[in-house]
Amino acid sequence: MLKLSELKPYKGSTKRRKVVGRGVGSGHGTFSGRGAKGQKARAGSSIPVGFEGGRMPLHRQLPKRRGFTSLHDKDVVLNLSDLAEKFNAGQTVNPKELKNRGLVKDSQARIKILGRGEFKKSLNFENVAVSAKAKELIEKAGGKIAA
Repeated sequence: MLKLSELKPYKGSTKRRKVVGRGVGSGHGTFSGRGAKGQKARAGSSIPVGFEGGRMPLHRQLPKRRGFTSLHDKDVVLNLSDLAEKFNAGQTVNPKELKNRGLVKDSQARIKILGRGEFKKSLNFENVAVSAKAKELIEKAGGKIAA
């Protein structure tokens, strides 16, 4: 049978405020959990973030830097003239082949083909970005671009 003396709220349903300054036996007496003396032991004390005791703070010692650095890697840019030297007509141009032929260091990098230089070979392009001028020159030479 339920007794009045056994009633208690559900676990976690109540939040108790820490009672301080009520005797040494409570564990929070004497200095009320603030330590002994000093700026942070006083009433009304609040030290601003980054305050270093009066000396010139680190964020003011360091020089200001301008500009913006992107978190994304830049595209590896290749011109059609570079491809004309390394590929024969009818071959496929993709990141793996470009790495094998030494045109790019990383086959995982984003690659963009630009339309600079002479281009008369029909090549098939896969998994590379192509500029508008390059697309025009590739199609004119009889090449194909797969998305």
